[in-house]
Amino acid sequence: MAADTSALPHDGLKFWQFMIAGSIAGMAEHMAMFPVDTIKTQMQALSSCPLNSATVNQAIRSILKSDGATGFYRGIAAMGIGAGPAHAVYFSVYEACKQSFSGGNPSGSSAAHAAAGVCATVASDAVLTPMDVVKQRLQLRGSPYRGVWDCVGRVVREEGIGAFFVSYRTTVVMNAPFTAVHFATYEAAKRGLMDVSPESAGEEKFVVHATAGAVAGALAAAVTTPLDVVKTQLQCQGVCGCDRFESGSIQDVCGTIVRKDGYAGLMRGWMPRILFHAPAAAICWSTYEAAKAFFHHTTNST
Repeated sequence: MAADTSALPHDGLKFWQFMIAGSIAGMAEHMAMFPVDTIKTQMQALSSCPLNSATVNQAIRSILKSDGATGFYRGIAAMGIGAGPAHAVYFSVYEACKQSFSGGNPSGSSAAHAAAGVCATVASDAVLTPMDVVKQRLQLRGSPYRGVWDCVGRVVREEGIGAFFVSYRTTVVMNAPFTAVHFATYEAAKRGLMDVSPESAGEEKFVVHATAGAVAGALAAAVTTPLDVVKTQLQCQGVCGCDRFESGSIQDVCGTIVRKDGYAGLMRGWMPRILFHAPAAAICWSTYEAAKAFFHHTTNST
């Protein structure tokens, strides 16, 4: 009979505690940084606008002009619905795989952390991708959808269920290296920061997690921006003037982008993407570690 994984301790916690901590962390990350994500989406999706006008300032002015300040939060409900469950899966799978790949040693090798991160993202992307499609379409300037459920209903009727997963392959191809770089960098940076001042590591734990998370998020975001542009254009194709692609393959989308904008088009939105992921990762990791610390405290005090 299979073991009850919810009762298996790892790092002093149970499986369900990692799920709750991850869910809280994911919600905090995406809700706090959502306006920056809206700017990135608009810069990446509207390939019909000239590349030299696709700047952060231009995107901000466009959003304020068309929707006002509330325009920065269009689609936040979709992310709220998807982020919690997806991050619960993300962190719980990560912790389970990290335990397995590192032989039960939480401070195992960077390769073990990277491999665990890849497994985590493949699982969590299956949960998040449908709501990410809805979120992206609602973020577009002049979006034709009234809200989350109107978007879901119209996509199902007009494009079929498959439209929610048209970008899943690209998302996994993007997030596998993103997560590998992110987790390996985070764990390495965290160890390095704690080694600098081991005597005060306990007192500065929040700063360590936030700093290591920010470094990991920025590096991973910069490396994977081209694939993020491909993902955004696949998810928004045919809406608000976005291109529609015949095959939906990464090669097809990349070829279209390069023909229209050159290779620089693959880096659309790189600045807000980094500005999103650096603080978002800091928020996510520090919230996640704080939630774990809370569970440690409550477990040890009972």
